[in-house]
Amino acid sequence: MRYNKKTKKEKMKKWVNNIVSTILMILLISVASVVVISKASGGEPQFFGYQLKTVLSGSMEPGIQTGSIISVKAAEDKNAFKEGDVITFQAEKDILITHRITEVVKSGDSVLYRTKGDNNNAEDMDPVLSDNVVAKYTGFTLPYVGYFINFSQSKNGALLLLIPGFLLLIYSAFTIWKVISVIELNPKKQADVVVEENGNSTS
Repeated sequence: MRYNKKTKKEKMKKWVNNIVSTILMILLISVASVVVISKASGGEPQFFGYQLKTVLSGSMEPGIQTGSIISVKAAEDKNAFKEGDVITFQAEKDILITHRITEVVKSGDSVLYRTKGDNNNAEDMDPVLSDNVVAKYTGFTLPYVGYFINFSQSKNGALLLLIPGFLLLIYSAFTIWKVISVIELNPKKQADVVVEENGNSTS
């Protein structure tokens, strides 16, 4: 009976260990992929037409936290956005802003968007020309990851390429050590079971 209880506990530990190991492996692969793609593209990672943008201001809090990454989709019809849409637009050279449309202004063939950050007290000073709209926010955001990606694009960010590999190496060594430990313990456990069974049969 004692042996059965031990077996159940060992199965439970093995099940939990497999889940934790799988989650850790997925996390490490995801981190490595984001870093490699970010470095290779020279900017934010892109997946299947969607781009990840880093948010380093609090103008859209609480919906989009400072240091988050957001998913945006490239604008196809730049004149088709409506009030309430969150767009990413070119404000100045090399400066992108993600704010919400508060009003659509049509002037002849031109379309202008008045925008405002959800956390700002007033609208942006200059309306956005539709041609300057880059993408539309999809609603997907991950907090704090933006700090990580932003650092990966810096001069010291190349070191991040080594971290996932180093963690995978440690994980592999730990897994091998556990397997060896189990192999060494199995003969002893079997001997204990035989002794216990013999003791029960003589009692």
